[in-house]
Amino acid sequence: MADHSELASLTGAPAPADDDQLDEYLSRHRASTVEALAGLDGDLLVLGAGGKMGLSFAAMAARSLRASGSSRRVIAVSRFHDGVERFHAAGVETIAADLMDDTALAALPDASNVLFLAGMKFGSSGARSQTWAMNVLLPGLVARRYPHARTVALSTGNVYPFTDAAGPGCREEDEPAPVGEYALTCLGRERMFEHQSRTTGMPVALIRLNYANALRYGVLVDICQQVLADEPVDVAMGSVNVIWQGDACAAILDAFGMCASPPAVLNVTGPETVRVRTIAERFAALLGRPAPRITGTEAPTALLSDASRMRERSGAPQVPLDQLLAWTAEWVARGRPLLGKPTGFQTRDGRF
Repeated sequence: MADHSELASLTGAPAPADDDQLDEYLSRHRASTVEALAGLDGDLLVLGAGGKMGLSFAAMAARSLRASGSSRRVIAVSRFHDGVERFHAAGVETIAADLMDDTALAALPDASNVLFLAGMKFGSSGARSQTWAMNVLLPGLVARRYPHARTVALSTGNVYPFTDAAGPGCREEDEPAPVGEYALTCLGRERMFEHQSRTTGMPVALIRLNYANALRYGVLVDICQQVLADEPVDVAMGSVNVIWQGDACAAILDAFGMCASPPAVLNVTGPETVRVRTIAERFAALLGRPAPRITGTEAPTALLSDASRMRERSGAPQVPLDQLLAWTAEWVARGRPLLGKPTGFQTRDGRF
């Protein structure tokens, strides 16, 4: 029987005070994730775990499995130049490996369940061949290495076309129409997993995420920093979707229960379409700053996703927008650690 004694909702919780508490918040499991992972056979391999979301995913999965009474392992794989101690402290095993190395990929342990996080975005316009290798070739190699594994693969809402800024956003059934080479490679990633799924029956869920926020990075951090520094906020991409990273991780881990052949598709983001101008104004009020300086003209279209299906499966986010804005304002204003990786959400030509 699952043990839910560790569960505690973050709705209304105080802002995290430091990095350790932030990591605990980001990995806090919930009942739906415990149940989703309890139904799996075999260990869980997290590939590309060294990125922004890897620790949150791996730690949440490990906590969920412990809560279900399972002894199955969570194994995180990345090049791991540093940071393995945090994974070990969360009860996650680690393997240092370059996934693009054929020998290293072949040497990885077999696994019944794979969470694929590897990819490239930042700097992709200046390294096009590397972007194609990471975002298209590598997924194909991994799919061949694990041709029957239940696989949840992280993709992006960037594969969708721009849609009416006042509308609900694209649904999973809508045809992709990626803008720019980066988004095209992300669609290529999906197609590689789809090909393997249709060829071998590999059960797959493709996750179109935009935009996760974790106080150390995200669209909200980008805007908050600009407001705090009295820098102009560009509103050309006038509306966005945002979600607390912990809520995104939970919904994505829940997706192991929907893997199918051909692949299932799931949008993951917050319930609101929120204007960038409104976010800037809210931060100004929270930070006690003058009205934000606005630049650019809001376009009639934006990159938006409808996550109704996610909410039907996993419920409403535990950290609603107002709470996430307040947490972000406090974190940034107090000078707490940031990753220094702007999202580039304002980009309308697909060049990152």
